[in-house]
Amino acid sequence: MAENSKSVLLPVVAAAVFAGLGRMVLQKIKADRQARNIRTAGPVDEKTRKWISEVVRTPRE
Repeated sequence: MAENSKSVLLPVVAAAVFAGLGRMVLQKIKADRQARNIRTAGPVDEKTRKWISEVVRTPRE
């Protein structure tokens, strides 16, 4: 019988897959932290920022 050859392909592919998944998880964590710190849906210009400030400060009847 022929000896079992040790394939290097499977461990290399597995390492690449785990590295890719790890990178995706780290990117997701960074994006979540950044989104939590910004707390806005998108960039806000000065006019919109003033309008929001006025609406928040205006007393309700």
